[in-house]
Amino acid sequence: MRLCADVGGSFIDIAAFGSDAQIRWRRKTPTPVGDWASFVAVLADAVQAVPTTMLSIATAGLVDPVDGIVTSANIPCIDGRPLARHLRDTLMLPVRVVNDADAFVLAEATLGAAQGHDRVFGIILGTGVGGGLVERGRIVSAAGGIGGEWGHGQAVHASPAGPSANPVFACGCGRRGCLDTIGSARGIERLHAFLHGDAADSIAITRAADAGDARARATVDYYCDLVGGPLAMLLHATSATIVPVGGGWPMPAG
Repeated sequence: MRLCADVGGSFIDIAAFGSDAQIRWRRKTPTPVGDWASFVAVLADAVQAVPTTMLSIATAGLVDPVDGIVTSANIPCIDGRPLARHLRDTLMLPVRVVNDADAFVLAEATLGAAQGHDRVFGIILGTGVGGGLVERGRIVSAAGGIGGEWGHGQAVHASPAGPSANPVFACGCGRRGCLDTIGSARGIERLHAFLHGDAADSIAITRAADAGDARARATVDYYCDLVGGPLAMLLHATSATIVPVGGGWPMPAG
């Protein structure tokens, strides 16, 4: 069987697939984001539970195509590591690591909703904001693993007339005002607190918006305004003809 792991800022979702591409075994566990030993232990337990000859990982963060070094703002224990090599040496089996958004978009372009489209830009809205670009069945990437990434780079700026008038939040990458700080699950929570002074999780906010709650709806509308503009510019720049959307938290129906 083939063992695959989707490593996100909140959970590691591990599954084993047979030759028919059907899931035969699955386990989901919280990501030990700051503890390398615990991170390795989660994967080692899965390798012991499922006979496999290779581990394939899709992870949040950039994966340099040359040296395999991962850059991750949300999972500090893997940041700066040549993750595939370190895991290979520890687990004693081949390991392949790719960016999770790239894996998602490639799957949608070849097997999913984007079949038949030459240029596909897919986005991930979860614990972080990710993206990937696939052209004619191939992932578009470059030095450092940059390619389709749109979560980092300042999208919201402080106003000189009122520095606290706009939602400029610190980002895990070290900058402020990145799209990741407002477009993720944590981002919509920050926006809700910024607008209304209330602490609520992303699921509660989106469910309340669907139920007609005015304040939650205002948060979602503001969120869509802030995220929609950068997305529109990317689509104009890439000429993608479809945008698959994935992630670990629900968006409102409206």
